[in-house]
Amino acid sequence: MAEYFQNYNPTGNVWLSTFLAALPIIVLLYLLALHPHKDKQGNKQLGIFAPYAAITAAIVAILVAIFMMKMPVPTTLAAFGYGALSGLFPIGWIIFAAIFLYNTTLITGKFEILKNSVASLSPDRRLQALLIAFSFGAFIEGASGFGTPVAVSGAIMVGLGFRPMTAAVICLIANTAPVAWGAIGTPILTLGQVTGIPAELISMQAGRQLPFFSVIVPFWLVATLVFMDKGSWKDVWEVWPATLVSGLSFAITQFAMSQAGNVMLVDIGSGIVSMVVTALFLKVWSPKNIMGHEDAHENKGAATQLNKKKLEVPKHSMKELITAWMPWAFLAIAVFFWGMGDVKTFLNGIFNPKFPVPFLDGMVHHTAPVGSPDTPMAAVYSWNILTMAGTGIMLAAILSNIFVLRLSAAQWAQAFNMTAKRMVVPITVICSVLGLGYLTRYAGTDAILGLAFTKTGSAYPFFASMLGWLGVFLTGSDTSSNAMFGGLQKITAEQLGLNPVLIVTANSTGGVMGKMIDAQSIVVATVACYENHQEGMAAVGPIFRAVIWHSIALAVLLSGLVWAQAYIFPWMQVTM
Repeated sequence: MAEYFQNYNPTGNVWLSTFLAALPIIVLLYLLALHPHKDKQGNKQLGIFAPYAAITAAIVAILVAIFMMKMPVPTTLAAFGYGALSGLFPIGWIIFAAIFLYNTTLITGKFEILKNSVASLSPDRRLQALLIAFSFGAFIEGASGFGTPVAVSGAIMVGLGFRPMTAAVICLIANTAPVAWGAIGTPILTLGQVTGIPAELISMQAGRQLPFFSVIVPFWLVATLVFMDKGSWKDVWEVWPATLVSGLSFAITQFAMSQAGNVMLVDIGSGIVSMVVTALFLKVWSPKNIMGHEDAHENKGAATQLNKKKLEVPKHSMKELITAWMPWAFLAIAVFFWGMGDVKTFLNGIFNPKFPVPFLDGMVHHTAPVGSPDTPMAAVYSWNILTMAGTGIMLAAILSNIFVLRLSAAQWAQAFNMTAKRMVVPITVICSVLGLGYLTRYAGTDAILGLAFTKTGSAYPFFASMLGWLGVFLTGSDTSSNAMFGGLQKITAEQLGLNPVLIVTANSTGGVMGKMIDAQSIVVATVACYENHQEGMAAVGPIFRAVIWHSIALAVLLSGLVWAQAYIFPWMQVTM
């Protein structure tokens, strides 16, 4: 079979090639967020059922690859299948394990005790969102990544009384700050391997950009929560001391660890410090008014404000509290150890079958200026089931169920069935979107879009981070975006006489702003937050429309910072 060499202007017209390369993305965005239709009640809605949108966009991507890019049909289908399989493992496996753990605590009634323990720190859901979505979510992101923090935090928040839509949006926004160092620093480590720039330098440069946003995001999160309930700025600023403590403690730790050259433990350390410091602060401070929960009080539209003296939180014994929190402690410990390099090496040595993808492995070549045609792209699927984060989470669930929750056989079956039913439709979306993302990478349409950004000349530092943003939207992963565009970023920086460390880092830090809008993350959020999977899939479009403007605004702010570091504040740059 003939090898495939990527062509970055297959139509002979740069503008037409760029438009056709972007067509699958345009179709996906339109169908998810803008396509008008009527629901069963005859009401006009925007956005179609997520599986239909994802499958349609995937078909368009396949047609573009075959007819415009001239990619051989077997290679095209193999690339799509490679991505779809990656959607099942590890992404689908992570979600299944996290939701299974949540369901077991729900069935045994332990989740109710956990809810009460969080409410005892503060019954105010603005502050609960800071603790769970931001601080705890950052810890889980640092240990595991790949959708785990959204799945776990979303499930907890819904259990605490947040509406599914609210919980999904808040968790997606909260997951912005820690992504660059997610999964024990995997995105930055990957970027270092792709570009040859030491990962420690990239981490230091990222630490001179993202801590600003680690302070901003908690305020952004609280404001979004308040205004989703049609509250006011007064409700936002009422909790500013706790919001500042949460974000500032995270940012200071993030900055200090990154400047020390740390790559692997930045998020874990920052998340722990933020959780502890914020919880201690709430022991000595509380807001004047309490924003009550949506499922416990009548809500006339405005944020429900209640006198905190009227709220009574059930008391539990220390044994009950330990039992309720133990499954989540097991989860935190498991994902931490599963992210350690030595543990991965040991477990992969036991079982890690690898399968070269037929018609794809070694058959696809980059061409200049993206890469050397002498080095074919690898496509080897590694079914490293033992080291997948989902396996660590499932082990935590099993140990919890055996030694702590003590489920009966009937309860085990109930939890499994509940989880399996919630996964059927979302898996369709995840596999379709991951298949699309992998196909764009192997076909070279992603590089066509990336090269379009390189035509911006002196404005490139601004667009370098936007390229990372686009990469994460396409692939659902900062790691994948860094692998896809890292080399291109370095080449462009050298051609334009810019600092490669700054520009390469911008790919990762800009990418984190795209994490909240990639279809994979949104689907993970709906699976975690909506018990009815049909309702969850119907909510994909509305959630996307809710977060897209947040994503764009934060991406523009980050891009502006990178541009300023390039030309106005060069002392903020890290050099080789």
